[in-house]
Amino acid sequence: MEQSSPRVKSADRVLDIFELFTEEKDSFTLTEIAKSLNMPSSSTYQILQNMLSRGYLETDSSGKNFQLGNKIFEIRVKHRLNTDLTKEFYRSATKIAEILNETVFLSIRSGDNNVYIAEKQIAQPMRFNNNLGSVLPLHASASGKILLSRMSDEEIDSLYPNEQLLTYTSKTISSVTALKAELIKVREENIAYNYGESIEGVHCIAGPIIDMEGHVVASVSVSIPEIRITDLLWENAHLCISKACNEISNRMYLQN
Repeated sequence: MEQSSPRVKSADRVLDIFELFTEEKDSFTLTEIAKSLNMPSSSTYQILQNMLSRGYLETDSSGKNFQLGNKIFEIRVKHRLNTDLTKEFYRSATKIAEILNETVFLSIRSGDNNVYIAEKQIAQPMRFNNNLGSVLPLHASASGKILLSRMSDEEIDSLYPNEQLLTYTSKTISSVTALKAELIKVREENIAYNYGESIEGVHCIAGPIIDMEGHVVASVSVSIPEIRITDLLWENAHLCISKACNEISNRMYLQN
C-alpha cells in the first residue's frame, strides 16, 4: 500500500497564502486571509509577520493590506534569466543597443510596480542603471504605462483606490484621472513615454510584448539621458522598440 507523503501544516499554510495571490486580487487583509483559508487569526498573524520579515510579503501605507513582497520577485528574476522570454529579449536588445548605444530593459508587472527582469547595458559614461529585480511605480514609468494599458478602468480603480498618486518628480502623473487619460493615448499608439517622471533628466520609450490572447505580458524599454536626446535618436528609439516588441511577440507567441 502506497504511503502518503508527510505534510508540514505550517508549510502548507504559507503555500496556501501564496496561492491566494493567484486570484484576481493583489492584496488581502489579515481577516480576509484567515477567513479564506479557514485559519485562526492568531496563527495567521504570526505567519504573515514571518513572511513580512523575510520580504515575501509587504503591506501598504495603512499596514492592513498584505501583498507579495520583492523577495519572491527576486527569485522569479533569477529564474526568468534562463527562460525563453529573456533569451528572446537579449536577441533583440543587443541589436537596439548597437544602433542606439543606450540601455535597454525588459520588465513585468508586480502589483502597482514595474519589475526589471533583464537589461542590456552599454558603455556610455552617463546612463540609466537599474539592478535586476528593482522596481519603479507603474504610473511613473513608460513600461509601467504599457503594462497598465490593457487593463479596464475598473481594474485601474481597484489597483489605485485613491485618486491621488505618489509623485517622484514635478512631471509625475499625480492622479488616477490623469493616468486614465494617458492610458487612452498609450492604447491608441501602442507605445508609452516617460519624460522625466520617475527620474529627473531621464526619458524613456516602452512597448508591449503581447501573447496570443492579446494580453501584455512584458514590456521592452530604452532609457536615455535628456542631455543626449536628438530628434533622430528619439525617432530611432521609437522604431527600434516597436520593431523589437513585434519580433519578440511573434517569436514567443505566434510562431508554431
